[in-house]
Amino acid sequence: MSSPPWTVRPVPYLDPVAQELVAELDRDMQARYGGQDATPVDPEHFADPSGTFLVMEDGAGPIGCAGIRTHGADAEIKRMYVRASRRRRGFARHLLTALEAYARARGFTRVILETGTAQPEAIALYEASGYVQIVGYGYYRDEPTCRCYAKWLI
Repeated sequence: MSSPPWTVRPVPYLDPVAQELVAELDRDMQARYGGQDATPVDPEHFADPSGTFLVMEDGAGPIGCAGIRTHGADAEIKRMYVRASRRRRGFARHLLTALEAYARARGFTRVILETGTAQPEAIALYEASGYVQIVGYGYYRDEPTCRCYAKWLI
């Protein structure tokens, strides 16, 4: 079996490629919701042993990014993003699988995340990947457009 033509690698949250992708994500959130994600983010939350931040790339350059951090007893997905020009090719599913593998390897039994109704493609991905809607949590828990999901890693 040959290797995929792309790679997923952990990087510091403040890595220039990661920050380029996060800036694109922020612009996407601005267009969708009228503002950037205001959830407090500490770069150290995405460093071992608290979490990780992944960048996906291929020969054409960066494709997307995603992070996972500890949230109580759970692993929480944050800053998941695939560039608009690279969407609908399965890259987000591969990033999600990599995050779940990271969480499993560290003994987490559940992964949680926040998304919103202006991201129907994200909601479709999470639901197709076995995530179920849960009670709101986090910074946006009281926002009517917020949707929170969880997946048990059994």
